[in-house]
Amino acid sequence: MFVIRLKPGITNCLIWIGMFSAVFLGCTPRTGRLQTAALPKDSLLVVKRDFVFGDERPFAQCHASTLVYTGNGNFMVAWFGGTHEKHDDVGIWLSKGKPGAWSAPVEVAKLREEPHWNPVLFRAPSGEIILYFKVGKNIDTWETWYKVSRDNGDTWSEAQMLVPGDHGGRGPVRNKLIRLADGTWLAPASVEKKGVWNAFVDRSEDQGHTWTASSIISVNRDSIRGEGIIQPTLWESSPGRVHMLLRSSEGVICRSDSEDNGKTWSAAYKTTLPNPNSGIDLAQLPDGTLVLAYNPVNRNWGARNPITLAMSGDNAGTWPFKMNLETGRQGDEFSYPAIISFGDTLAGTYTWKRQRIAFWIARRVKTTEQ
Repeated sequence: MFVIRLKPGITNCLIWIGMFSAVFLGCTPRTGRLQTAALPKDSLLVVKRDFVFGDERPFAQCHASTLVYTGNGNFMVAWFGGTHEKHDDVGIWLSKGKPGAWSAPVEVAKLREEPHWNPVLFRAPSGEIILYFKVGKNIDTWETWYKVSRDNGDTWSEAQMLVPGDHGGRGPVRNKLIRLADGTWLAPASVEKKGVWNAFVDRSEDQGHTWTASSIISVNRDSIRGEGIIQPTLWESSPGRVHMLLRSSEGVICRSDSEDNGKTWSAAYKTTLPNPNSGIDLAQLPDGTLVLAYNPVNRNWGARNPITLAMSGDNAGTWPFKMNLETGRQGDEFSYPAIISFGDTLAGTYTWKRQRIAFWIARRVKTTEQ
């Protein structure tokens, strides 16, 4: 066990504590009892680290995980797996459980012999869990499908297209949906056409039955060079005020803002957060604190290593706290994080060298708990 003391910069002084031993050596991480004495107010503990499955798996590679909390300390995790990304045998796989007690991976979606991509899990207010995913030979013409489970993933409905006839990508492209204060569902979306990337959101005001796409977010191609922006992650700072961070080809994370529940958006602009054109995700705690998972490398198509958590207390204006979840060695890939929050608890997953899905869970410790 080790302690990392982070420099103070926002109201809550934090200490991140973790049990990180064997992950760095390439074997199953250990967990243990953590000491909480003498922790400052509102500390955050990384309390568990695990792999969802080990070397014995029915696919050679895996990527692009997603997760939901199912209650009583249990989670559902999905990803795509097969020979390799873009191979025709790639399907959507799923496991349920908690650290140290995961079910064996099961393939839950394989519609045809074409690559499947980017699952996204979402728990609806009704309690149903919806699994969104992409299918298609090429990203620029893939289709968005979904399945529904009413029994925490024991059984699933037949797959349906999210927007019949769509080819190019409606609905969530990689990151989770959010439900706004007025009940609207927002799905972070993007399209990749002929080397030109654009982002938007899909909106549903009827619990996901029908969807309306926002306009494409404006991009200054002289400032944001290369392909553009994709794969937003969303949050609502106050009723009707919605924001997104975006993966970009500029070597930094970009941002856009909406004042009307995601109907219209500002032009994309650059933040100071470095990113090598790799997946990002963000979760919001009840007090508005944001926690971002990303690769902090400022070169387009740079290394997806390390994978880092950053925290903001001012609506993503500044990120004074940063901590590496994993560093590894040159050439290692730790990428495509997913992160969720429930109460003061955070949980996340990420791709581990394309061979496993890594899982972690953290919780905030109040003064009264010490």
